Amino acid sequence: MKDVLTYKGFIGSVHFSAEDKVFHGKVKGIDDLVTFEGSTVEELIKAFHEEVDDYIKLCKEQSKEPLRSYKGSFNVRISPELHKKAVERARTLGITLNKLIQMAVEKETIGKD
Repeated sequence: MKDVLTYKGFIGSVHFSAEDKVFHGKVKGIDDLVTFEGSTVEELIKAFHEEVDDYIKLCKEQSKEPLRSYKGSFNVRISPELHKKAVERARTLGITLNKLIQMAVEKETIGKD
């Protein structure tokens, strides 16, 4: 089960507040704070779509790129044991550790949508 919504390339988190009896979420992968909520799943989805559409419109008006740009580098924290195994596997394959990680991420992300 995924606790996310997707629309026009945007991803929204999905949460439920039992105290407030409302579904709520936040658009992920952007540099701004865009939230949405609804009392039903249908309302939540509608609110998410409306917020994304409004955000895209606002970004166009401000000549701003809506999606966060990524540098292509990030830190990964893993156990020392897994780090050692990954280095050994990369050496066995005759590739760098970066290439091994890139291959693993590609395997888990390409064609998974």
